[in-house]
Amino acid sequence: MTKHTYEYGLIGNCSYQAHIHKNTNIEWMCWPRFDSSFIFGKMLDSEKGGEFSIQPSEGIKESRQYYLENTNILCTEITSAEGTYRVTDFAPRFHQYDRYFKPLMLVRKIEPLQGRPRVKVICHPVADYGNLTPSQYEASNHIEYLGLEKEVRLTSNFSLSYIVQNRDIVLNETKYLVLTYGAPLEAPLASTCESFLDMTKRYWRGWVKNLSVSNFHQAQINRSALVLKIHQYEDTGAIIAAGTTSLPESPGSGRNWDYRYCWMRDAYYTLTAFNNIGHFEELERYFNYIVNISVKSSERFQPLYGITGEEQLVEQILDLKGYLGNQPVRIGNQAYTHVQNDVYGQLLAALLPLYVDRRFINLERSDSLNLIHDILKQIDQLMDEPDAGLWEFRTLSQYHCYTYLFHWAGAKAAHKIGKAFDNKEIMLLAEKLIKDSSEKIEACFDATRGVYTQAIGSKNLDASNLQLIMMGYLENDSEAAKKHLIELEKELRSKEGLFYRYKHSDDFGEPETTFLICAFWHVEALTCAGRVDEAIKAFENLLTYSNHLGLLSEDVDAKTGSQWGNFPQAYSHVGLVNAAYRISRKLDRPNFF
Repeated sequence: MTKHTYEYGLIGNCSYQAHIHKNTNIEWMCWPRFDSSFIFGKMLDSEKGGEFSIQPSEGIKESRQYYLENTNILCTEITSAEGTYRVTDFAPRFHQYDRYFKPLMLVRKIEPLQGRPRVKVICHPVADYGNLTPSQYEASNHIEYLGLEKEVRLTSNFSLSYIVQNRDIVLNETKYLVLTYGAPLEAPLASTCESFLDMTKRYWRGWVKNLSVSNFHQAQINRSALVLKIHQYEDTGAIIAAGTTSLPESPGSGRNWDYRYCWMRDAYYTLTAFNNIGHFEELERYFNYIVNISVKSSERFQPLYGITGEEQLVEQILDLKGYLGNQPVRIGNQAYTHVQNDVYGQLLAALLPLYVDRRFINLERSDSLNLIHDILKQIDQLMDEPDAGLWEFRTLSQYHCYTYLFHWAGAKAAHKIGKAFDNKEIMLLAEKLIKDSSEKIEACFDATRGVYTQAIGSKNLDASNLQLIMMGYLENDSEAAKKHLIELEKELRSKEGLFYRYKHSDDFGEPETTFLICAFWHVEALTCAGRVDEAIKAFENLLTYSNHLGLLSEDVDAKTGSQWGNFPQAYSHVGLVNAAYRISRKLDRPNFF
């Protein structure tokens, strides 16, 4: 079997994302939100997905794709028999009027580099997941697409007639294409595009300069941080797991999920990564998102919500061909109905820095201690309730070790918050829950093998229990931690150094692919256990599973090295950042010098 990789780059501005193929086509872009219908979706259906490409008339001989260093600005260089040209794609983002300018605007700059290439510009947006094709109206300097929810307009200095008629155009000077949703571009085209490009470039490079990272694989950390940044929907603070839906975990598996929502769990790991690299505005925005959810949540927190806090994420199957023919294509996610009790501890752990880190003003949070106390009470009430676990088993409810680990970690975080504010009520309840959750974790211990199993009464092992070491439940230099790690490696590590989540059958059979973040957890556990040389070697091996731009998928086929699952996956980039941070701390070089 040949190796499969995703031949896409990702751009975004915290309002939207776009996946751009090496052939210049926008293969996936949802407007006006991350979880809206795609406006371009050829990734999931070649016929109904629309198209937005700038391709050579004589066919592509070579394609080279790269990011402008330390930015989310993507360049695609195309060579044909007639010449070479470059397409620079970006989503404008920069400071303006004391806030961020992040419009629903896609800017494409097309420059001839060599020869006289002829190109064909195709722009066919769609709506309602490919069921609606708008009509085109050609105006003096733009094409308007009619029939969509808001005005979609393509403004260009290309010949509009040639675009509408799908005719070849000789590229002998720099051209621009600006696609807008809602508010159109009503300014000089070329100078505005150049100005937006320059300000966007300066914004991203300034953002990267403010990262606090070591020189241990710094370029990869920077790229992962840039990817993670554009997974936050800045308007509400929600952080999505991925910008795509229904990219299969393995071919023909049926494990095709919509990840364009905010999982409490994923957000915790993402915010940990931002905290590790010294960026905090994402956490403050997420706090506001949580506060708004907590006001609406009458009984208990769901595992995930929509990006504006929607609770009902009803799963539907669409009439689309699917990625490489893999069906079903789903929107919505049934997991919103699941009982996943680890979410409470993750909320407390995620919010901890806002309460105890002196870089934040504690008085700003003192009036929200009720939220902390309420979450603790929820943990207390749910201590004896089985759940679906972090892997979201649809028909298997257990007393998961991972859930109790986060009861323990959340209670530990709450205790620190209570101590910071001298709130004895919070501290006392937290102490009780630390003890109760520890007893549950110990009930998962298999003394014969010296390993903590997936759940109480289960013999199955689970890679999530690597975090018993990472989170300090097991003393890092203890024999218990070393033995636990060895047993997990024996059963779940592939000979290629990748990690399976678990090996037992679930609702869809036995998992066929490895889960990339589990391998990064393994790197962290190795580091904690003092096996630092092994950790570095394992980390560097994992870097080889990225695509041509350093972007990581959710899953990897251990045998072929193929990328599968939604892409790029925030989880995986979080794993990279946190593993690199852990290693750099162990090497005693957390800062560059």
